[in-house]
Parts: sequence; C-alpha cells; structure tokens
Amino acid sequence: FTEALPFKLTPAQSSVIKEITTDLSTDLPMRRLLQGDVGSGKTVVAAMAILKALESGYNALLMAPTEILAEQHRHTFRQWFEPLGLQVAMQTGSHHEVDTHPTLLNKGNPLLVVGTHALFQSRFELDNIGLVAIDEQHKFGVEQRNELLRKGDYPHLLVTTATPIPRTLGLTLYGDLDISTIRELPTGRGQVRTHLRTAERWPKIVDFINNELDAGKQAYVVFPRVDNADDNVKAVTREAEKLAKAFQPHAIGILHGRLKATEKEAVMDGFREGRIRVLLATTVIEVGVDVPNANLMLVENAEQFGLAQLHQLRGRIGRGEQDAHFIMITGVDSPESVERLEVLVNTHDGFEIAEADLRLRGPGELLGQDQSGLPTFRFADLRRDLDLIRQARDLVLKA
Repeated sequence: FTEALPFKLTPAQSSVIKEITTDLSTDLPMRRLLQGDVGSGKTVVAAMAILKALESGYNALLMAPTEILAEQHRHTFRQWFEPLGLQVAMQTGSHHEVDTHPTLLNKGNPLLVVGTHALFQSRFELDNIGLVAIDEQHKFGVEQRNELLRKGDYPHLLVTTATPIPRTLGLTLYGDLDISTIRELPTGRGQVRTHLRTAERWPKIVDFINNELDAGKQAYVVFPRVDNADDNVKAVTREAEKLAKAFQPHAIGILHGRLKATEKEAVMDGFREGRIRVLLATTVIEVGVDVPNANLMLVENAEQFGLAQLHQLRGRIGRGEQDAHFIMITGVDSPESVERLEVLVNTHDGFEIAEADLRLRGPGELLGQDQSGLPTFRFADLRRDLDLIRQARDLVLKA
C-alpha cells in the first residue's frame, strides 16, 4: 500500500502508524485520538489502520461530518483500496449503497463503509465491525461516538481532528483516549501568506484577486452568515450579486449548509473542474474541500470567527506548489480583535494558535459558540492549570 502512494510518509506519520499498530495488536480495543495540523496527512494514517482491520477479515466504518467530506473520502479510499481488491461503499443521507446493494455484503470480502450521520440510523446494519474511524471528531458529541461504537462488538476506535486541541482541553474532553500527534507537514507545498486588512482596502483587494483569477487561479470568499446580515456582519447570499459584478467575467458559485446535497455536489464539482472561479461560502468549506488550484481565500468579518476556525479555513488553500494568500478583513477596530487576529498573521503552527485561542477566548468559544459542553470549574482554570488537570486524570485512571 505505502509503495503505491504518490508521496512518501513523513517520520511523524510513520511514528503514529507504529503506535496504532501496537494498539491493534493487543487484546484490548484501541481508543485513540489522532490530532494533526491542517494538511499534516492524517487521512493516510487512518487508511493504514483501516487497512489492517480489513486485512484481518473485519469490516470498518469511517464517519465524516458532511457529505462533501464523505464523498471526498470515498473517492480517495477507492483509489487506494480497490487496486488491492478491497471494497468501499458509501452510506449518507442521499447515498445508501449498503442498503440498495446487499450483494456487497454477500461477497464475503471485508468492506469499508464511508458515511455521515446515516451510519447511526437503525436501518443501517453491518456485521463483524473491527474498526470505527471518526474524522473531524470535534464535530461530533461523545454520545454520538458511543452510539456508532455500539454498531459493533467492542471494535477499535480511531478519532481524528484537524483542530489542534490545547493540552488542558485534551485531557478533559478526551481524557478517555490515548492521544497521538502529527506535528510535521509534508514537503513540496507553497507558502501561505496571511494578511489582516480593514474594509477601506476593499478596492485594492478586489484588484489583487482579479489579477490572480486572470492568471488562471481560483478563490474562496468566506462569510460568517448565510442570509441574516446586519450593519456590521455580512452574509453570503446578500453579497453574491455585488461580488458577481466585482469579479466578472469570472463565474461565481454559492455554497452553504442550507443547500440540498445535490446542489452542494453540483457547486463543488463546478469549482473542482474550474468552471466556477470564485466560491462564495460559509464555514461549510472548513473541512473536506481540497482544490489545489484555489490559492486565494478572503474572509469577511474575520473577527466573528475563532482562531482555530480561521486556521482550519486557511488550510483549504496552499495545497499545491504555488504560494497562496489568506486575507482577513475585519470590521471591528478594537485592540482585542486586532491582537487576536495578529496571532494568525504571526504563526502557522496550529497548536500555538489553539493555545492562544484558549487564552484569549476561553474553552467554550474555542470549540464553537459556547458548545463545548464543559462545566464551569470551581477551582481549575483550563487556561493555566495543566499540571493540576493532568494529576486529576491520572488519579481517575488509577481508581
């Protein structure tokens, strides 16, 4: 498998694969979190774990938070696995290959099923599940994770996240999991330059993007809202007509979570194939979008996003050999907002960014708008008490 890959594994990837291989060879089911910065190559590491399960005669599940990402995974894993004689099926809200093609289960060969929340549904059944892999774990709750595990008989579990987790949060949210970290990025990629600008620079920004589009490149423009704009916060549907004029004759497309699955697929196909030159979107593109020719991203109202989320968005560009540009426009002139966004300008290390986000915005904001589910601690402070939290976790494990 590794010999057929078009790239060489990094030492960090090889090290994590060894940790996972050790877990899979024990009598106890693996419970491991794989975290790595954007673009660090977590998917191929997960593929190695899945491959080991399939080679041992077990079926495997791979769950993604969106159909866009699930579709990308199906395409990637079929490229990797089908030459090895292994089957890959898809189970999402709009694709039910396991239900509609029961012969997949009758061939007697191990099966990888890639899916979304549809894997939770009672109508979906699969025997002999040896491994459950969950991509972008931070998009799912603990109970959803456990519900998927109950589809099998104590299968191995590998969860991955491209949102680097501060060590204190890792010990609290994922205290039941062993943690592996990939800190090394693959070579051969262009540099991503990050810029912080105010709205007054808009005409120059448009000219710069148009020059890049004329040179054959593609661009993203990201908004914090779909349609409920106000005086200070922009929405993608409200800005579409204005931007269509600003970027003409280059075609634009619109992508957000309220579109039907078929509409999303049509837009993404158009963008991948180059027919759509500028993709206007919300954070639905935060995960699962990989278009190497897109080397520009403009984020409107950048102050509305967390640093970790902005770093995720930045990871959508710079995937080819050309240099890329990540431009944040802020509509708020407060020292606090500028200080926070300057963190992204000064570093590309996702772990540093996550720690800064925790320090500046707190644990709830780091994980999304106060949806971390963390209790209010009476004594501990997640921003300062790493040693105390580590001691508490060790005591619980020994009890």
